[in-house]
Amino acid sequence: MSAAELSAALWRERELLDGLVYALEVEHLLLTAGRTHRLDRASRDVERVLGGVRDAGLTRAVAVAAVADAWAAPADATLRQLIEHSPDAAWREVLVEHLEALTRLTGQIAELREANSSHLRTLLRSTDEVLASGVEQRDPRAYTAQGGSAAGAASTPLISKDL
Repeated sequence: MSAAELSAALWRERELLDGLVYALEVEHLLLTAGRTHRLDRASRDVERVLGGVRDAGLTRAVAVAAVADAWAAPADATLRQLIEHSPDAAWREVLVEHLEALTRLTGQIAELREANSSHLRTLLRSTDEVLASGVEQRDPRAYTAQGGSAAGAASTPLISKDL
């Protein structure tokens, strides 16, 4: 593979990582809006994009190895090491741009992943608390005009502990 093919592989990986950022942002918006009934679809979208990212990573690894061989770099060279072994300034500039973009995208992905994980942990904790407390469901007609509960407002429990 040539340096041009490596650059094309890096562009493809950048596009996929940008798609992953988008999918994680959608997931984040659903979580923050409390629209968890759509979360399964958003999670499938994230998994689909991750599959493409894994495939693109393999393609990039093959291209890096081929270019490393052509540029007398170590066989297991990183993109940063390829930049150091670049035979001319033009390829150095192209590879630096790819490296900066990939670094920026992976940073965004890490931030979104952590934010989404935090929301999910909070949601799970809240759900566990509700289940543990045996919260009673209220009849919506059993409230006063001032918003307080009317006497005898409790109806059946949300979760039956007698199961």
